Amino acid sequence: MKFQTTHYHLDLLKDTERVSAFFEAINQYSLKTDLAYDLGCGSGLLSYFLSDKFMEIISVEIDSKAHACALKNLEKFDNIKVINDDVLKHNFDKKADLIVCEMMDTALIDEEEVQVLNHARKFLKQDGQIIPKAIVNIAELVNMQRDYIHWDENASYEILSEPVNYAEIIFKDEINPNFNKNLEFKVNRNQIANGIKITTITILNDNIVCGPTPMFNPPLLIPIDEINVKCNDLINVKLKYIMGQGIETIETKIL
Repeated sequence: MKFQTTHYHLDLLKDTERVSAFFEAINQYSLKTDLAYDLGCGSGLLSYFLSDKFMEIISVEIDSKAHACALKNLEKFDNIKVINDDVLKHNFDKKADLIVCEMMDTALIDEEEVQVLNHARKFLKQDGQIIPKAIVNIAELVNMQRDYIHWDENASYEILSEPVNYAEIIFKDEINPNFNKNLEFKVNRNQIANGIKITTITILNDNIVCGPTPMFNPPLLIPIDEINVKCNDLINVKLKYIMGQGIETIETKIL
């Protein structure tokens, strides 16, 4: 099937690792389950994957151009309803067996995944599921060339510590978007530390783990005050941000 897309969603479609991971997660559902919500459906690809698994799919997209693409792409499917609306303001009239929400970004900082799921979760059946199921965030101390927050595409940096698994977020739980934690890094080489690298691993279900990929939560590099570190030093850094409110909310402090 040939999809109409916006330029951004075309890049998403080209990320075959991301697309295949979601396809496999959805494909594990039995044929003709009752109801699924696709929140932030974009051009409608994930709704298309859901179409032969669920009796009814309700797909919601706030962007008018992406919504128009989804309407065209999914017009032949009688079991899919595509709505142009803000999920945070939409009141669903049924409880779903599955919520698919791929408003994802590194550590959930930029996109509104947390706010959307905190709103939509009440429209999920007690035994219903969410795809993705969870994320795991990992942090490392680095020496990086740039002195501002950026993603690691074509960026140069050197990892200086053992990885720290600093947060696991399960999407069926109510999530506090205000993150504040002290991270302790064990240094493994002598160097100047001036940043933190955050990597997000996405757990789609019990069997499928994905990312990061070029269009799915690429690692994020965050500056800290420069500090000389030596092998086996323990360096403590306070990391704060508000999930869903943008990278501008990120704060760091060496303790």
